[in-house]
Amino acid sequence: MVKVVDLRLSPEKMEDWDFIQSEICTLLNLRIEKIKHIELHKRSLDARKHKIVYQAKFLVYIDEVPPQKPIYFNPIQVDSNQKATIIGAGPAGLFAALAALEAGVKPVLFERGKMVRERRRDLAKINKESIVNPESNYCFGEGGAGTYSDGKLYTRSKKRGDVKKVLEWLVFFGVDENILIEAHPHIGTNRLPKIIENIRAAILENGGEIHFESKLTDIQVVEQQIVGIAINEGSIQPVDNLILATGHSARDIYYLLHKRNIKIEAKSFALGVRIEHDQEIINEIQYHGADYSPLLPPAAYALVTQVDGVGVFSFCMCPGGIVAPCATEQNEVVTNGWSPSKRNNPYANSGIVVQVLPEMIPGYQANNPWTCLDFQKKVEQDCWKAAGETQKVPAQRLLDFIENKVSADLPQSSYIPGLTSVDLNTVLPKFIAEKLQKAFVEFGKKMPQFLTNEAVLHAPESRTSSPVRIPRNKETLEHEEVKGLYPCAEGAGYAGGIVSAAVDGMRCIAAIHQKANAV
Repeated sequence: MVKVVDLRLSPEKMEDWDFIQSEICTLLNLRIEKIKHIELHKRSLDARKHKIVYQAKFLVYIDEVPPQKPIYFNPIQVDSNQKATIIGAGPAGLFAALAALEAGVKPVLFERGKMVRERRRDLAKINKESIVNPESNYCFGEGGAGTYSDGKLYTRSKKRGDVKKVLEWLVFFGVDENILIEAHPHIGTNRLPKIIENIRAAILENGGEIHFESKLTDIQVVEQQIVGIAINEGSIQPVDNLILATGHSARDIYYLLHKRNIKIEAKSFALGVRIEHDQEIINEIQYHGADYSPLLPPAAYALVTQVDGVGVFSFCMCPGGIVAPCATEQNEVVTNGWSPSKRNNPYANSGIVVQVLPEMIPGYQANNPWTCLDFQKKVEQDCWKAAGETQKVPAQRLLDFIENKVSADLPQSSYIPGLTSVDLNTVLPKFIAEKLQKAFVEFGKKMPQFLTNEAVLHAPESRTSSPVRIPRNKETLEHEEVKGLYPCAEGAGYAGGIVSAAVDGMRCIAAIHQKANAV
């Protein structure tokens, strides 16, 4: 017999297994000898009140031992009878390849960037020399943007696919099993490269192909059917189906599709700044000061408000994290955030962003697919110019931003290329700056210590999601007008984050497999 027991435990008691066993025995009115195994099934932290507790769910095995843990990933050795061509080796592309192996489909994956370890040299050049390699950076390369942007595994898109399977596969490839337990699982940027390498090895060992430094440069469509692609300006090679898993920053893909008369459209996104506090300030706020325990994880937060009917919210909050330079071209600056697995850096950072609808942008024209992309690019280029045309970013203390004055100096920041003191109100679009100012005042009412001049704003936070959508059929997942073309995940406007992107990659493979078997 297996019984489920819910306990509310202090951080100290959460570490005390003898106490937990005693509590379970008391609740079930059982002797300890009757219990063969206790398994922590789910755990979430409740810090809403001064008494901070874990809400924990345990599976209690009474007079029986637990079953052996399953082997989560079960590939089939594939040949070339049925192929899936995949563009992009981010979460969507890699999990599409894994799903293909389980379905007996041969994945052939092309990635414009380098292998995960080799990317580090190019990241170092961005940080130390302000040199951006447009093919190898924080966004492009094996593992995609997800590899070097924290490894958060929480998603609200649970109705779109098998989230549990994504997490189980990650465990199979080396991620700690705690991700199956925690309410907001997290890997850490420092641990992701090894996981990516393990996934690559599995794809290759089971008959798949991966080609690095291989950029999609052309698409051939005949009678509304995808028939071929070109890689690195080479000759057209035939394909029956093509998964576009290129991520939200592969702007050249949108230009290519438009050139080939493949429909794209403007899509809403969000844009703002990345704010950084001392982690101790966020701990003080979220853990109510006196109740803070060293057993608690570095505190996170989530903020949202409406300003003049427009959403302003926190995005990709990174406790104990780093602000990183994520430009993909030399004449722009972009910020993002990540945390190591222990989240033990002294700073906390988060995007604070404003919802941007196409019709909110000056000069908006209906049916112009470039409205949001052009707006995004201009903000990134304006910030690049304002900070001195390097990878330094324009920055400002929080209260100074609200009061429209240039900061006389700036606090220490985790952003390695450096900061330039600028009044962000003169750099960011007026409607963005005004809504951010009002939102910060509202956030200060919810979290008074949040509103401090020791916090620093870095601009811009602009790659929250794709500003372009590649429309697809809801049922077949193919492009609305082109058979065999599967717009996928973040770059197509259908996902946001590692897990939802992975799920979408898996769904595209299922759609291809189903279509092939229906013929």
